[in-house]
Amino acid sequence: MDARKRIVIAFVVLGGCASPRPRPAVKVAPFGSTGEPYVELLRGPPETASMQSGVVALEPGKTVGAHDTEDYEEMVIPLEGRGELRIPGRAPIALAPGVAAYAPPHTPHDIANAGETVFRYVFVAAKAR
Repeated sequence: MDARKRIVIAFVVLGGCASPRPRPAVKVAPFGSTGEPYVELLRGPPETASMQSGVVALEPGKTVGAHDTEDYEEMVIPLEGRGELRIPGRAPIALAPGVAAYAPPHTPHDIANAGETVFRYVFVAAKAR
């Protein structure tokens, strides 16, 4: 095989000349109580492979609003206060420190403060494969 054919084959096997995606780097994201209603921890690509994360603080009686994370699965990890994971057609799921909740992809849901104090939690969402 001549050199020109080898170059073409290598080009096709390696996927052309597109530069490789940068690899995510290790990150430390402090999230002490800031008093802010939302603190971003992870932004998603290219900072991560697919993960997004943040800390949410909901005042009593407030919700994040009904939403669907579409192709993403989501985990909610309560830090303080009491809340609920609300999924249409199901009883509300009680949330408090020491309990984590999971919402599968394509699941409409809402997170609500169900207590008398601030409900603070971390959410982690990642693209489902």
